[in-house]
Amino acid sequence: AFMTDKFAMSHSTFYRKVKALTGVSANEYIRKVKLQRAMELLKTGEYNVTEVSMMTGFNNIGYFRRSFKKEFDVTPSEVLKK
Repeated sequence: AFMTDKFAMSHSTFYRKVKALTGVSANEYIRKVKLQRAMELLKTGEYNVTEVSMMTGFNNIGYFRRSFKKEFDVTPSEVLKK
């Protein structure tokens, strides 16, 4: 609701505009942004995988790990080891 309130438009209009601008659904776009932030946080080496998962809004660590691997073809733990 936050985004639609901020842009003063209905959910359906917002989702349609995001899809038109990005080529992916709003949910997919938001997931990609969150995963990109997770990558940045992991590269700092300051946080463990669970902390990064929670910091980026992934409350299910398994889902976070699967999504991260699918997006970057590397696991979050492998990024930490580099």
